[in-house]
Amino acid sequence: MNATHNENGLTASAFLATSVDGFIARDDGGLDWLVGRGETLGDTGYDDFFASVGALVMGRGTHDVVKEFEEYPYAGKRLLILSTTLESTEWPDATVHRSLDDVLETLAREGITKIYVDGGKTVSTFLRAGLLDEITISVAPVLIGSGIPLFGPLEGDVALELTATRELGAGFTQATYRVVRSGA
Repeated sequence: MNATHNENGLTASAFLATSVDGFIARDDGGLDWLVGRGETLGDTGYDDFFASVGALVMGRGTHDVVKEFEEYPYAGKRLLILSTTLESTEWPDATVHRSLDDVLETLAREGITKIYVDGGKTVSTFLRAGLLDEITISVAPVLIGSGIPLFGPLEGDVALELTATRELGAGFTQATYRVVRSGA
């Protein structure tokens, strides 16, 4: 991944999967449309990406989906949950934060400079704040018709530069984009 630091000295990247129609989950958070297809996918680059970050920032919605997984997928990784409603979490090395400023202050205090941003609302929050540097999107070969969109409303266009594409197999494609900052 070739993301560059934003003005805060932080490199924030998203690594997500969507349906062809742009949804990251069903309305109820379900991922059945992705999990079944992804079993034969092979290497998506996720493991290397995940190993390269110092922490993961996710929102309440992603937390609620992940807490239903049989196995906790973030062992050994610092996790910050951005939520105004979640009181606490029992996950190891995880804390709940009420605001983006609190997340950023915690990351700076802990010396974490490379993060993984996960979940549609959280990715949009980082985009709106000008803090997202790179987005990798794997597209599953399915239309699900409705669900949770990858990107929520934005105040304006966000220019992207395509830095990589590849076919993953099983009908999946993947594209990585660098977020172009105005004046960059």
